[in-house]
Amino acid sequence: MKKAKASLITTFTWVLVFLFFFPVGWMFLNSFKSENDASSIVPKLFFNIDTSGFQRLMDRGMISYLEHSLASSVTSTLLVIALAVPAAYALSIRPIKNVQDALSFFISTRFMPAAASILPLYMIFKTLHVLDNVGALTLVYAAMNLPIAVWMMRSFFSEVPLEIVEAAQIDGANFRTELTRVVLPIVLPGIAAVALICFIFSWNEYFLATLLTSNNAKTTPPFLASFVDGRGLFLSVLSAASTVAALPVIIAGWIAQKQLVRGLAMGAVK
Repeated sequence: MKKAKASLITTFTWVLVFLFFFPVGWMFLNSFKSENDASSIVPKLFFNIDTSGFQRLMDRGMISYLEHSLASSVTSTLLVIALAVPAAYALSIRPIKNVQDALSFFISTRFMPAAASILPLYMIFKTLHVLDNVGALTLVYAAMNLPIAVWMMRSFFSEVPLEIVEAAQIDGANFRTELTRVVLPIVLPGIAAVALICFIFSWNEYFLATLLTSNNAKTTPPFLASFVDGRGLFLSVLSAASTVAALPVIIAGWIAQKQLVRGLAMGAVK
């Protein structure tokens, strides 16, 4: 009975995995089809490989949009980590007074919809002459991800045994040594998980990137939407663009997969 139940659960899990990854796999196949084959009413599993979609991406300058996305996402992630680590440290290992009020303030900054903040942001950027600027977009992404990063890191820092920190203090470790040599190595998987999540959020952000940029700082998501216009949906080249746009996230997740699993599991069992 147990074996049958386990087999049923395994089969159901594989069905869910297939349903989840099928659209991604189909997008990948469409990227190597001609436009006629990709748009065919009858789906074609067997086709002649056509890489013209990728060439059209290069002709439309997708490299520059990828560079803008990479610059804003990586820089904002590094900025978030640099700010979130000391903040989470202060809220957990060296707690401040009324810590719950501070945490509530951090998360309350995420309550406002992006649509409600776009007009003030636009006016501020216009006044400062930083519209269509990668640096300004980077700061917006950092501000957007910082509250989530602080909340997540605080839970990771809370898992550090205080006895280890107190032993380091008794041995004469100053604040810098305590943080960099004692605490950070323990919570490194959690930091990696937070960094990857912030990178994905920044890389996939569409709304702000569309309204605050035009040509000089436009990122990849608005570029993908440009393939859907009044003339129709260019499915093959759009699939090719989506495949290329997904590669950095896939590579980052593959590199950090061990740290990501460990980080997301921190705090699950005490």
